[in-house]
Amino acid sequence: MSRVAAIDCGTNSIRLLIADLNGGLAGGTLHDVHRETRIVRLGQGVDATGQFAPEAIARTRVALADYAELLKFHGVERVRMVATSAARDVINRDVFFAMTADVLGAVLPGSAAEVITGADEAELSFRGAVAELDSAGAPFIVVDVGGGSTEIVLGQNEVLASYSADIGCVRLTERCLHSDPPTPQEVMAARRVVREKLADALRVVPVERARTWVGLAGTMTTLSALAHRMATYDSAAIHLSRVPGRDLLAVCERLIGMTRSQRAALPPMHAGRADVIGGGAIVVEELARELRTRAGIDELTVSEHDILDGIVLSMGR
Repeated sequence: MSRVAAIDCGTNSIRLLIADLNGGLAGGTLHDVHRETRIVRLGQGVDATGQFAPEAIARTRVALADYAELLKFHGVERVRMVATSAARDVINRDVFFAMTADVLGAVLPGSAAEVITGADEAELSFRGAVAELDSAGAPFIVVDVGGGSTEIVLGQNEVLASYSADIGCVRLTERCLHSDPPTPQEVMAARRVVREKLADALRVVPVERARTWVGLAGTMTTLSALAHRMATYDSAAIHLSRVPGRDLLAVCERLIGMTRSQRAALPPMHAGRADVIGGGAIVVEELARELRTRAGIDELTVSEHDILDGIVLSMGR
C-alpha cells in the first residue's frame, strides 16, 4: 500500500485527493485520507483570449501551495497532477506548467502538472465513477460537466465510446449568459450552442445503449443537493444519490432564471459556483432530454467519485 495524491486542475476548480492505494486500475482499492476543492477560475477569459490571465494563475498558485503543504503533512510518496480543458486551449500554458513544477517540485522533486486529452479525461472520470457501482446497472453513461468541457462516456467493464465536448459552465456563461439574470434570448443562444455540441457528441457515443446515467463534478453534485433540499452540502448524502428527471429539470429551470445573488443564497451552493451554475444547468437539462428520448433514462445517479479517483487508481504499480 502506498500513499499517493491526485490533483485535478480544471477550468473552474482545483481539487485534491490524498489516498492510500492498494493495487491499481485493474482491481485496485483506495482509502480516502483527504479531499478538498478550491474554486480558482483558472479558465477566466480563456474562451475569449486564448490565454491564462495572470491573476488566474496567481489564484491557482496560492491553492496549489496549500495543497503542497498537505502533501508534506500527510507523507505523500507520489503525486499526479492533471490539467484539463483550459490548459488544452491556451497559448501560454508554459507559464502555468512552470508554476506547478516550482510549487510541487519543492515538496516532491520532479513533480509538475501534465495536460491530458479529452479522451484521457473521459477514461479517468469513467474509472473513478464506476469503480463501486453495481454492474447490474451497466452499461453506464457517465457525464462530467466541467468548467470548460463536458465528457460523455459510455462503458461497462471498460470504456466503449467517449467524447469531450467544448461546453462547460464557465465557457457557456462567458460566451452567452452576460445578463443577471440571463435574458430569454441569452438562454436560447446558450441552448443552441449546447445542442450543436451535444449533436456532435451523440454521433460518437451511442447513448441509446445505456441503462444508468451517472453525473460527476460540481454542477451535478450541487443539483442533487438542491433537488434533495439539503440545508448544507453533505457529500456523504450526495454520493450515489438519485434524482428523478422531473425534479432535475425543475431545479435546472429554477437556477437558470435566478440572479447570481439568489443562487449564492441557496444553502448548499459553493460561493465560487453561483455565477456559472446556470450554464451548467443548461448543459444538464439538454442532456437529460436527449437521454430520456434516446435511452428511456429518466433518473440521474450522482457520484462524488470521479476523475480524482481515476487518477489515483492509475498510479497503481
